[in-house]
Amino acid sequence: MKYTFTRNVITRALVLALPVLASLPALSYAQDEQRDNAQDKLERIEVTAQKRTQSIVDVPASISAFDGKRLEELGLSELDMISNLTPGLVIQEQSPNNPGFVIRGITSDSGSSQISPRVSIYYNGVDVSRSRGSYFELFDIERVEVVKGPQATLFGTAAAVGAISVITRKPDDFDNAELALGAGNLSQRRADGFINLAGDDLKGRLAFSYRERDGYIDNIAPEQDDMNGIERTGARLSLRYTPSDAVTADFIYSYEKNDDTGTAFKNGIYAPTGGDTSPYSFVEMTGSPYSEDALGAPKLGLDRTIDDFNLTVDWRLNESTTFTSVTGYREFDSLEIFDADGTQAWFLEFAEDAQGEQWSQELRFSHTLDNAFILWGANYFSEEGSQRVPFSTEESIYFNCLGALGTGLPCINEDGSVNLLTPVLTGGALNEIAYQGSYTNMGDNRSWSAFFDVTYDISDELTVSGGLRYIDESRESGFAAVMPNSQLLTLLGQPTQPLLPTVSAGGAVLSDSGDDSALLPRFNVLYALNNDTNWFATASKGQRSFVVDVSSTLNEQGEVVADSSEIPAETIWNYETGIKGNWADAVNYSASIFYQDYSDFQVTLQDEAGNFYTDNAGDATNWGVETEFTAYLSNQLELFGHVAYLDAQIDDDANNGQLAGNRFRLQPEWTSSLGLMNDMMVSDGLMLRSSLVATYRSEIFFEPANAPIAGIPIKEDAVTLLNGSVGLYDEQAGWSLVLKGSNLLDKEYLVDAGNTGGSFGNPTFIAGPSRLVYLEFRQRFEW
Repeated sequence: MKYTFTRNVITRALVLALPVLASLPALSYAQDEQRDNAQDKLERIEVTAQKRTQSIVDVPASISAFDGKRLEELGLSELDMISNLTPGLVIQEQSPNNPGFVIRGITSDSGSSQISPRVSIYYNGVDVSRSRGSYFELFDIERVEVVKGPQATLFGTAAAVGAISVITRKPDDFDNAELALGAGNLSQRRADGFINLAGDDLKGRLAFSYRERDGYIDNIAPEQDDMNGIERTGARLSLRYTPSDAVTADFIYSYEKNDDTGTAFKNGIYAPTGGDTSPYSFVEMTGSPYSEDALGAPKLGLDRTIDDFNLTVDWRLNESTTFTSVTGYREFDSLEIFDADGTQAWFLEFAEDAQGEQWSQELRFSHTLDNAFILWGANYFSEEGSQRVPFSTEESIYFNCLGALGTGLPCINEDGSVNLLTPVLTGGALNEIAYQGSYTNMGDNRSWSAFFDVTYDISDELTVSGGLRYIDESRESGFAAVMPNSQLLTLLGQPTQPLLPTVSAGGAVLSDSGDDSALLPRFNVLYALNNDTNWFATASKGQRSFVVDVSSTLNEQGEVVADSSEIPAETIWNYETGIKGNWADAVNYSASIFYQDYSDFQVTLQDEAGNFYTDNAGDATNWGVETEFTAYLSNQLELFGHVAYLDAQIDDDANNGQLAGNRFRLQPEWTSSLGLMNDMMVSDGLMLRSSLVATYRSEIFFEPANAPIAGIPIKEDAVTLLNGSVGLYDEQAGWSLVLKGSNLLDKEYLVDAGNTGGSFGNPTFIAGPSRLVYLEFRQRFEW
């Protein structure tokens, strides 16, 4: 087969080769200079996962950390990008409204207000884990920490399998500002920056971010946008007040607005007009003709707003004791209109109208003694939320696409036209029968907890630590449904029923509640094998809160009543050991092996109405190995990467039902990354910095069933992606001009499959982003 090397291919090859070519001169630097530079960088890796500042090598747990500079250098502006470089972490973004967080095989992605998350997302020390409000832009960030394994003692019950902690930059001690502007393919427009003003006692910082681009999946439907386009605005005001050397108060207000064009759910059975069923080609997603009235907005897309308030006060009572108060309030309001069947048919048109507010208060004391660190305190957390799911369809299209009319006519003809059968079935009496209904789940969840954690240095080499959190939870769940009976079935003289198998409560709220409590311990050992290497071992217990699952049903008298069940709390014991340290003063590394044992493993399933619910899948176990490293090969050349293996599945036991032996969803067996970053001085003060990062993910399943739908596999084979950047930096003048790109080889891959359409026998597929390249100019100002 003859291959022509086009200009595009040659340009792509040169861009990918730049980091390697630029690195060659750096290899000639002296070994002592390498060691000095590497040691400086190693010592700067500090984290606060244990509620105090520590070197990452002294934390007896598996933890990955990225500072703000590294995020900026690699162009990591979204949470899902971080997962590509973090062992044991997978973040899936269908949209900001529907993310999935996976740590060591365990997924936390349900938007139901009745279900608790498994993964804690902490934002400036406050739990913001409810999924519809937990995904946010990364701008003006100080640090991101990813802690694996249960962290209930330090982070609360939502950290059943781990925690992601994001810390934003606080005001500097001097006046400065920064502005960045960028543009790229798909009409990308980007801007971010900050202004920082410093007074004696009061300092302030105002940061912002704006990103916009067109969708990478064309939509040929009239009056609809191309799919997977974004428009995201973020702003953050940070105030620091220091009335004395002993007191520091930080107030932070964060605002985020998303106006995305919606997710491309491509039907795997029916093609758009003139197209095919490939997830990577154009779609014809029309939505509902009555979208504004039935679903809440005139066309497909996402409208989400987040407001977040945080007040943290640190008061050093004396040389050894500090009191800390952390107060947080967060609210989100999101409306996402989506075409769940992913076709031109008025078939499965849904929306999700989710609202929530969270309030938390933590009070803690920390004591730093000669050979011990003691932490104790209490926390109160409450959240109220609702998730309303409106539904719109045309009745004859709905029944025909499900194959329930027996006409022998397809849902969509080969020429792309949709069979509207109402005029035929009603003898011309009606042209269409528009149907709309909705169901809503609600949750009012409250908890208080007390915790105690102590670290004790037995000797210069041996440190032990242990902690315990007592938690008391109350949960009240509600459910409401307005689901009319089918007009078409009545006209045809058949038994009438709602289109979706949900018992209508006429708008009345059905509810139930429950209470639970638990003790969650952790134990850690850290031993210094030598000056450069630490060994650690840990055992910890995590818990995902119990679920009060409420829907509607009919009692023996035919009355609508609550159909409620309590799914017991999912518990996990994590056992882990590993080493971390540095080698030859040039390589920072960590490696660990872990085993996790689950009881009452909770899985999120979807019923025939498209409603998500929680079920008990029985027992589950997983084990794995995680390694990561950073090697400073010279003063200018850095190599970094990770390799992780995970064997995670529901136990193959008959007691665990139909999911027995299945692998966890969204979890590859193997993940790895390899990155190269090089700095080369091209003139006095002017530096050429280039990077290249390759990431790998093995096969994954998108649904717990691990099975095809309508004969179509609901999985993705192994995926390798390349990201990179090359740019000029002038540190003295404070400017940079950088070309950044993701998915440089324009690899086609899936983000998700199955989805709501899969519950109706019409699986849909979501394509990952195509190649994105943009040029960014950044200027720093000081005065």
